[in-house]
Amino acid sequence: MRKNMTFLLGTATGVCLTLLVAGPQGAHLVAAAKAAVESNSDTYSKLNLFGDVFERIRTDYVEKPDDSKLMEGAINGMISALDPHSRYMNAKGWSDMQETTHGEFGGLGIEVTMEEGLVKVVTPIDDTPASRAGIMSGDVITQIDDDAIQGLTLDQAVVKMKGPADSKIKLKIVRKGADAPIDIALVREVIRVRPVRYHTDGGDIGYIRITSFNEQTTDGLRKAIAAISKEIPQDKLAGYVVDLRNNPGGLLDQAVSVSSTFMNRGEVVSTRGRLPEETQRFTARGGDITKGKPLVVLINGGSASASEIVAGALHDHKRATLIGTRSFGKGSVQTIIPLGTNNGALALTTARYYTPSGRSIQAQGVMPDVEVIQDVPDELKTRAELKGEASMRGHLAAADGTEQTGSQSYVPPSEKDDKALNAAFNQLRGGSVNANAPTAVKRPVPN
Repeated sequence: MRKNMTFLLGTATGVCLTLLVAGPQGAHLVAAAKAAVESNSDTYSKLNLFGDVFERIRTDYVEKPDDSKLMEGAINGMISALDPHSRYMNAKGWSDMQETTHGEFGGLGIEVTMEEGLVKVVTPIDDTPASRAGIMSGDVITQIDDDAIQGLTLDQAVVKMKGPADSKIKLKIVRKGADAPIDIALVREVIRVRPVRYHTDGGDIGYIRITSFNEQTTDGLRKAIAAISKEIPQDKLAGYVVDLRNNPGGLLDQAVSVSSTFMNRGEVVSTRGRLPEETQRFTARGGDITKGKPLVVLINGGSASASEIVAGALHDHKRATLIGTRSFGKGSVQTIIPLGTNNGALALTTARYYTPSGRSIQAQGVMPDVEVIQDVPDELKTRAELKGEASMRGHLAAADGTEQTGSQSYVPPSEKDDKALNAAFNQLRGGSVNANAPTAVKRPVPN
């Protein structure tokens, strides 16, 4: 402690010497310096308290504790005081995350988040054990193989759900509107996340569904556009629909390169951290390979993070019309900080995302130009809306203090019942966006 006090006194002395030269503002700076010293002193006092508690547990707990588990628990506790997206990954968790971003891992095929100590499903990945078992966005997982999730970190819960292909697992699900918890038995598979799917409609429109942003997304998108171009001659191609609904996001560089696929030039997104000099700007590169063909992007309450970056960029550059419902509002940057061999990594929220026009996504989301509310079956009406980022406990506040919560995330399983998709087709064919979507509301496009 003597070394720390010497450092603090040296800092205070340096500030006081500056004050003597500063003149009239001296009193204010003296007060600021005193507050800084007191704050640091309190911090080091709390660290001493932590050391005392740690030693008490090691020596007096009824059973000999595992020091590494104690320290990992302390780290997780500290990070839980930040925001829902900052987290510590031990060596196993860090390895699992790298597998996920590569696009292949053993598991169930669900994107999850932590909410009030429980694991909540953001969205099931198409054609995986989770989607085939009927797991839905908004479901809360309370037990894994009869073990309660309460008290686990998000990474610990994810590790329990992952495992070798063909191994069995049981989940207990709490679903809003259901009378009782639902037990679901699944068999794990090797999840090869195919982030891009496509087909053509009516011989004049290319439909592209992007389910996630992993290392394979941009390549998959370019292949889809090339295949559609072969199926539909350029003179008959009315345009493209890019479906980002219930896409939870992923890698920033993939969001930038996906946007670049439809843009010749311009800013895609900027990130702004605590200090002005930390601002970074990411611009389009590579050129528009669709040759300027009309574009409609579908979004909803499950479109988050990288999805919102793409939607915001294409909208602000007037490259695309957005149709659907307000996006999730996850507009914060998590920087992955490796912590050395066998120590895992830290995913730390370091900045907010801003669209090219300077609008923050965080806790606000991206609003479509044409809002389309889907017809939801009675049994799913209590489940059709996600609360969004602004409802998450401990979320990073919106930059301007104005927050938006709640947006419909339901997507009908049949295209003929999908009002947003049909509105997109009508838009590209030059018809009324209200055809097949009687509840659609046209909104002005911001300048």
